Amino acid sequence: MPKQTTNPADYIEPLNMNGLQGRMLHVPSANPKHNKEILVVYGHHALLERWWGLMQNFNAYGNVTMPDLPGFGGMDSFYKIGQKPTIDNLADYLASFIKLRYKRKRIILVGISFGFTVVTRMLQRYPELTKKVDFLISAIGFSRYDDFSFSRSRMLMYRMLSRTASMPVVSSVFRMVALNPWVLTKAYARTHNAKKKFAAAKDKDAFDKMMEMEIVLWHVNDLRTHMYTTNQFLHVDNCKVQIDLPVWHIGSKGDFYFDNHAVEQHMRIIFKEFNGIELDLTTHAPSVVATKKESAAFIPVKLRRVLHKIAKQ
Repeated sequence: MPKQTTNPADYIEPLNMNGLQGRMLHVPSANPKHNKEILVVYGHHALLERWWGLMQNFNAYGNVTMPDLPGFGGMDSFYKIGQKPTIDNLADYLASFIKLRYKRKRIILVGISFGFTVVTRMLQRYPELTKKVDFLISAIGFSRYDDFSFSRSRMLMYRMLSRTASMPVVSSVFRMVALNPWVLTKAYARTHNAKKKFAAAKDKDAFDKMMEMEIVLWHVNDLRTHMYTTNQFLHVDNCKVQIDLPVWHIGSKGDFYFDNHAVEQHMRIIFKEFNGIELDLTTHAPSVVATKKESAAFIPVKLRRVLHKIAKQ
């Protein structure tokens, strides 16, 4: 087996699907005896390098793959081929990826935050794919718009702003003005939600590294896609179709986006079995610059035991 390295660039491959160019991170198993296929679907504000620390933890249990989604991580957006970045279109894209890459293989499927919303919709639209899934993990995932813990007024404001900012002219102006690196450096950490993320920075060096990555994330992701999908998930309801799979859900006690009780209740409606683990974290997700060690807490001991058991099968 080739020696494992700690540079994510060594595991990034080009991805071309449906005429859209992107990238894919594929990390071979760190244990030659563990040959399970693990597919990880990232969430909003995405970049393969952002999740490198978490991927290094998952590859203890098998071969891990994380593909770009259209409009995210620098990949071409659906707008390039005349489509909108709806949750249905993202679900169809993900289903195509699975059918092409895992023709005769079974997978462990992990969805992170909005990525799990897309995974859920995909399994609802393609129920035959449930037969390929050995294990389903929701990492801070959600299913319905009212999983969010926002006040009614804040929810209405976010819906209005995201809809407006997804318009071509508005998104161009927004990118030039609000996403200017100087503006982001001076103002972003003071905004309502970002303020809580940056509170986790232990010192100025950590703060600066987070800000540097945040600027990259805001520029590499297609802004229209970001805003359109934001509006989509602020209206989403995945509770209309049941899925014949159990789900393991990882939540965060300190999540400033979601009401964990509502998340659980909705997942119990959708999936045939719910297994929940709440992490004692003060944030929604690991830092955007989290190392392998810092990301390790995101896979709790109880879940690691189950993954280890499955990996040996």
